[in-house]
Amino acid sequence: MTGNTTFANEIETEHKTEVIQPTALESQTKAEFDVAVATAHRYPRSLTRFRTQALTMATIDAEVAASCYYRLSRQGRDGAKTIEGPSVRFAEIVANAYGNLKFGARIIEIGEKEVVAQGVCHDLEANVSTSTEVRRRITTKNGSRFGDDMIAVTCNAACSLALRNAIFKAVPFALAKPIYEQAKRVAVGDAKTLAERRSKCLAAFTAIGIEPKRIFAKLGIAGSDEITLAHVEDLIGTHTAIKDGELDPDTEFPEVKADKPKGGDDLAAKPGAQPATTAPQTANAQQPTTGGKA
Repeated sequence: MTGNTTFANEIETEHKTEVIQPTALESQTKAEFDVAVATAHRYPRSLTRFRTQALTMATIDAEVAASCYYRLSRQGRDGAKTIEGPSVRFAEIVANAYGNLKFGARIIEIGEKEVVAQGVCHDLEANVSTSTEVRRRITTKNGSRFGDDMIAVTCNAACSLALRNAIFKAVPFALAKPIYEQAKRVAVGDAKTLAERRSKCLAAFTAIGIEPKRIFAKLGIAGSDEITLAHVEDLIGTHTAIKDGELDPDTEFPEVKADKPKGGDDLAAKPGAQPATTAPQTANAQQPTTGGKA
């Protein structure tokens, strides 16, 4: 009898469930999330209001509109390919106008050769959550690892890209596309504003260390007067991509090599070279007159 009692006590001990009480932080986080969901259901979004607010913010001026899209070129098997899309700034505008979203980004891994960022966007009203990951290299072409400051810059750029991708998975881009196209038109302008847009584009690139001659070489033109509206659209998108960390400015706009001097300049540049001398006059050459009698 004693043996059976001991065995029963052992079974009861094995099946005893331990209840872990949530911490104060966990309780607070859950309460905040529940309030956010309840508020989203109490004040549902309006797509009409979303379009109006997003369009107002994206086209408030040419500078804001210019930050709404990026454009870059990539070399593929079939030659150069242009890639264009909405920028991180445009994603922020869309998310704020759409409403009832909870979004953010963080670094989840820093390896020897790359960093991994995770972007998350949760639609509190529809109860839809999306997450994306972006990997960015932290080594040079020679394989050397970036310094601490450059790694921090790369991490920030990766987080921005991951956040953008997550937002446009939660918010259908089809709803934002008309706003995106209108922002591009405001950024580029028309024939009346072409001269102004040219100057602003060149000034913006000069501010990040890209001289106009490098831009002209990239576009295959002789000077600023040949910059067209199509060029302005490309330059604005490229500048946004550089600011968002998707492009390296020195790679996209390589240094322009100076032309080699010709003729006497080549000889003067070489040590020990003798300057060219004039041919000696022959005996039959006509001598200059002095104005006196012979």
